[in-house]
Amino acid sequence: MNQLIVSTAPHVKTRRTTKHIMLDVLIALLPATVASIVFFGWQAAVVILISVASAALTEFVYYIIQNKIWHNPKEVLCKFVKQFDFTSLITGLLLAMCIPANVEAWYMPLLGSIFAVAVVKMLFGGTGKNIVNPALAGRIFLFISFAAMTAVSVPQFGAIIGGGEALKTGATQLSGNLLKGNECVNALDLFLGTGIGATALGETCKLALLVGGIYLCVRGVIKWYLPLIYIVVEGLFAAALDWNIASFLPSILSGGLILGAIFMATDYTTTPKSTLGNIIYFVALGLLTAGLRKATGVEVVSFCILLMNFVVFLIDLALKCRPFGYVRAKKEKTAKEAK
Repeated sequence: MNQLIVSTAPHVKTRRTTKHIMLDVLIALLPATVASIVFFGWQAAVVILISVASAALTEFVYYIIQNKIWHNPKEVLCKFVKQFDFTSLITGLLLAMCIPANVEAWYMPLLGSIFAVAVVKMLFGGTGKNIVNPALAGRIFLFISFAAMTAVSVPQFGAIIGGGEALKTGATQLSGNLLKGNECVNALDLFLGTGIGATALGETCKLALLVGGIYLCVRGVIKWYLPLIYIVVEGLFAAALDWNIASFLPSILSGGLILGAIFMATDYTTTPKSTLGNIIYFVALGLLTAGLRKATGVEVVSFCILLMNFVVFLIDLALKCRPFGYVRAKKEKTAKEAK
């Protein structure tokens, strides 16, 4: 009797595996990681290390317990190494990019990574089966659980070189200035991350994020127009809500918009399957982000992407994809047409 095997996408075999793609994403995150350490110093490095290590360790512990390592330790360990695809490392690194450089709250990256990997990823079946982005869910879990998430650190450029003073906290440029109608720092400072107020690790240097995004586009990991749609629509709608086109640049360069657009909203598992579905998805993300930012006065990128993750299945139901390899049958000519 034949067994029916049901598996998640992708179903087309190529030389490029999930592991290769995830390695590209890790490489793309390196510029932002280095920039965060330069801006925030050793505390950023500690937060990143805790987050990435705890995410990888959580996947390892979950896997060996799930596969009952006590029955055959060697086989289980070999299978874990073979199936390890770096997704937990990306989850831990992205989570670190979304939180402050505050070593006093060392438990935040630890608990956030455990929640993101164990509950959001592994509990649903592992890579490709999660219904929302794990790093985003971990960030939101921390945001609603700990007041330390709101004590965002102020970057001190070159702190890793100068070595030392304690980081201060304060309001971000987005919530403290832009959304309250106050004057923001100039666009160049927002783009480079110099001279700006409090911010999370990965939201500081937009140049570093764009370098990583260009790398992903060149490598074919993401489609260049999708994050661009999100960013441009958000900026235009924010300017329209303010009746001021000058709000466009500060809106797209403040907060976690570029980080979310490039590295989180483009997650394969939590985006629609069709091209049209993706365009609708990213346009809706831009409108939702600008609208909720204006209505709430706080950063909402992570909440907007999470909400849209739950809408993906509705978009896929409404826009049926053509089956791979499908060729539309030619209509048979009727006898009248043949004459």
